Amino acid sequence: MIITQNITKYFGGFQALKNVSFTIGKGEIVGFLGQNGAGKTTLMRILTSYLPATSGEVIIGGKNAAKDSIGLRRKIGYLPENPPLYPNMTVKDYLLFAAQLKDVPTKWQCFQVDKVIEECNLNDVRGKTIAVLSKGYKQRVGIAQAIINDPEVLILDEPTIGLDPVQILQVRKLIKSLEYKRTVILSTHILSEIQQIAQRVLIIKSGEIIIDGSLKDLLTEKGANLEEIFLDLHSAREDQ
Repeated sequence: MIITQNITKYFGGFQALKNVSFTIGKGEIVGFLGQNGAGKTTLMRILTSYLPATSGEVIIGGKNAAKDSIGLRRKIGYLPENPPLYPNMTVKDYLLFAAQLKDVPTKWQCFQVDKVIEECNLNDVRGKTIAVLSKGYKQRVGIAQAIINDPEVLILDEPTIGLDPVQILQVRKLIKSLEYKRTVILSTHILSEIQQIAQRVLIIKSGEIIIDGSLKDLLTEKGANLEEIFLDLHSAREDQ
């Protein structure tokens, strides 16, 4: 489903990514972890075809980022850290607008809007203006726009940031419900969130993938929770 081969990215003389390679299968939920400045955001932007790689190859759903970036984007739903919402629009009108932007066929647009409203539990606010919604509902609207075109791959960047405990649980439940339906890459600084949602973990440090494996195997092997493992990995490398 997702194949990256030797992805390298330079910004001037600075090397942000160093020969990053991994494969993610259909229906996996993968937690993507890294400290600020590790290269996490750069890699996500390359995966979404927002940035080109300096070298290497990205293939998603059979589409090559360098050769068919538009085709690749049609395979992806993306929720950035700050959802691209229009506060003066109603939820329904905004999602219809998102469907049009993402080339959902006209005859299917209303169907898709109703489908994602149901899937994201937005029925109670479908006619409300986005500006009056709680932060939790806004995050759900953001996820709804990301899946309006029924993408094969969903990339979520800090989807629960700024939410209260109840809203966090609601959004986690929504993400977990997407398991096996879509391939999901979840980036967050909340390590317990990864432990509750993901099946697999990718950890990036200084532009390199230092861990790529099953979350269950990682926890069994290290005999600790993900937060302790993450801190140990980074302190160990800093001591070298």
